[in-house]
Amino acid sequence: MIDTAEGRSKASLLINKMYAWRGYAGTHKLTDDPNRITLTASDKGDVVGTLTIGLDSPAGILADEIFKEEIDRYRAQGARVCEMTKLAFDLAGPSQASMASLFHLSVIHVRDIYQCTHIFIEVNPRHRRFYERMLGFQRIGEAKMNPRVNAPAYLLCVELDYVTEQIQQHGGKGTGATAERSFYNLFFSPREETGLINRIKNNT
Repeated sequence: MIDTAEGRSKASLLINKMYAWRGYAGTHKLTDDPNRITLTASDKGDVVGTLTIGLDSPAGILADEIFKEEIDRYRAQGARVCEMTKLAFDLAGPSQASMASLFHLSVIHVRDIYQCTHIFIEVNPRHRRFYERMLGFQRIGEAKMNPRVNAPAYLLCVELDYVTEQIQQHGGKGTGATAERSFYNLFFSPREETGLINRIKNNT
């Protein structure tokens, strides 16, 4: 977790580099916001991956800008919502393992520290199937234009109860461990998760 200007600057540089490589518009800068938590993966001091957790607040989450009606339906049913944004990984780095680790750590934060029930994510149409097949996200409605990157985006959602189930079944098994394709195989094992939860709670 980063909470310094230097850390946010390094993560912002990676986000802009990878977003520009994919043709997304805009300048993306991480700011000091109490409702945003940025996690990074580093290799010998170099940031190779980053994602930001957005917690719901009276100001809402970023996805409300274009998907507020859809997200409000969940809020009306009592859901405690959050989002994952600013996801970027250096393709030259250990991307899959780092990405799985950051996803798992973000799950621990939103589920065990902030008691969220649902994670939302806005994804480009070409990335949608990965999140659906490998992580169990479900599409909500049709794609809309996202003005922050000047590209179309789908709103996807996954329940944290489902994520917890998958971690218990697949976490720590590694690639090729089961016939079923699941990104959850690359998550920490349930035993490792328990240790991480205790460490994070003791440091918050």
